[in-house]
Amino acid sequence: MKAVVLVKPGELRVADVDSPPPPAPDEALVRVRRVGVCGTDLHAFHGRQPFFSYPRILGHELAVEVLEVRAEDSGLKPGDRCAVEPYLSCGLCGACRRGKTNCCSGLKVLGVHTDGGMREMLTLPRSKLHQSGSLSFDQLAIVEMLSVGLHAVGRAALTPEDTVLVVGAGPIGLAVIEFVRLAGLRASVMDIDERRLAWCRDALKIPHCLNAAKDPVPELLEWGSGDLPTVVFDCTGNRDAMMKSFHYVAHGGKVILVGLFQGDLTFNDPYFHSHEVTLYASRNATSADLRRTIRLMESGLIDAGRWITHRVAYPETPERLPRWANGDEAYRKGLVEW
Repeated sequence: MKAVVLVKPGELRVADVDSPPPPAPDEALVRVRRVGVCGTDLHAFHGRQPFFSYPRILGHELAVEVLEVRAEDSGLKPGDRCAVEPYLSCGLCGACRRGKTNCCSGLKVLGVHTDGGMREMLTLPRSKLHQSGSLSFDQLAIVEMLSVGLHAVGRAALTPEDTVLVVGAGPIGLAVIEFVRLAGLRASVMDIDERRLAWCRDALKIPHCLNAAKDPVPELLEWGSGDLPTVVFDCTGNRDAMMKSFHYVAHGGKVILVGLFQGDLTFNDPYFHSHEVTLYASRNATSADLRRTIRLMESGLIDAGRWITHRVAYPETPERLPRWANGDEAYRKGLVEW
């Protein structure tokens, strides 16, 4: 069968790979229908993705169709449309026992630690398939991305008194903005890409959109009537941006690092202590996050289809994905169609 393989940084290839084995009793054989392309894939293309080795079949944002399932009581049947939870956790470590399967000590993420879904078919644990009777394959392909935003906002434990800044208006930043909105708050947005900021102003009606190329603190203070935001989400995965985010938060506030950088971060300890900043990492999402996201999408409370700006049939991926990775197009979210 065919797969799109990232052979090494900068080189994608459509290749023949082995077909998946028949499913075990706790598994299902699925056909891949859509693959979302996210920052993880683009960083991997450039050789900047942590936890990554080559060659690798990319793809962890997956919409699939069930082809075969052995257990009659599984709740799944051939033809079901599902979003995939791409986090293969052990279920035994301390994190898993506490329900934190998203940061399992032996976690393997499809398309990162192990081959992902940019292929015709694969066999997956049934527990990682989240079915929907009403969502399209396009919608199901962005469930995982949205769930990452839901998980990050949950980490922040927002209150009605909070003021929020989201740094980075890429797909994960947009997902965070969506769940901040559902929490009853309005986020301010910061980015260095004027196209992204313009879209946030025009499409999302966000009044406070700030270009990070200039010193943002005076404007943040003006927006907050002399106060900085109480919660800052950094969704950039950029070292300099992540370190600067410590200086955008109010005394007693929270910084949530959603984006991931391959290297060390530093901050000024006297500043950190004087502000009594609470620092969180947010990694991936849980099964509960994916199920809640699907329910919200099915109810119509989330309309993320407008985020999809690009799509490509899988044979054209080696040509098109590099253009997305290099910023040659006004890219928010791209889908590979199988």
